[in-house]
Amino acid sequence: MATITSLVDTTTGTNQGKPGDTVQINGTALSTTARVNFGSAAVTPTTVTATQVTFVIPNTAPCSGQVSISVTSSTGATSNTLPFFVIATPTTTGLSVSCVSAATGGAVTLFGTNFLTGTQVGVGTVGNVAVTPTQPSQVTFTAPANTGQVGTVSTQPVTITTSGGTSTSGTTLIDYYLSPAITSVVPATGTDGDQITINGTGFVNVDTVTFTDSAAATATAVFTPISDTLLVATVPAGLATGAGTITVHTCGGNSNAQAFTIT
Repeated sequence: MATITSLVDTTTGTNQGKPGDTVQINGTALSTTARVNFGSAAVTPTTVTATQVTFVIPNTAPCSGQVSISVTSSTGATSNTLPFFVIATPTTTGLSVSCVSAATGGAVTLFGTNFLTGTQVGVGTVGNVAVTPTQPSQVTFTAPANTGQVGTVSTQPVTITTSGGTSTSGTTLIDYYLSPAITSVVPATGTDGDQITINGTGFVNVDTVTFTDSAAATATAVFTPISDTLLVATVPAGLATGAGTITVHTCGGNSNAQAFTIT
């Protein structure tokens, strides 16, 4: 009678795998194998020799967990059983941040399920990052810079690949931002309470407008976004008179420091 000595998933090199993987059954007296018993499913073997049988894990396999494997010969004799573990497909549920700078990328924590056998996180067309998760529900990685980005914002899907497959693309997204740029401020001088117009590019989801005075002190201004190229800011109180600068900040980083004089 056939005896099974080991099970090896050819993708993982272990007795763990996912539907679609090829599994090698190693043993003795296997040459008359007619079917592989994968739990309650009967699977037709792909190859059969005296010492090895191969088969493909069926798509009807359980989502995860232990399955008993045996073989049955053409005469109806069934071998011993060995355990095989079906690895669950990972899922992603969210990120610790919603956006990063296109110029630098940044640290991101990905949340989801079934991460422990993860090997890489994919960030859309930007690239893949090798990971070694230590928790089943999260992994931290450094999102790579998106150096070829043209538009102000580029939305990229984030996925994770494990021994159980790759998570669904499009369920978790991250935005890459180019840094804003100021081209002019009108007027170029002002005092506490004055409204000025700031012209430039990349003014998408601006979070702060900062005035720096002649003594290098800073103050955050109240501002109103008008468009991606225009916003109106109020000169904050408490700044020293003289030559200073204005910067605009988004998820893409700080803009250039544009000259502005406090009067």
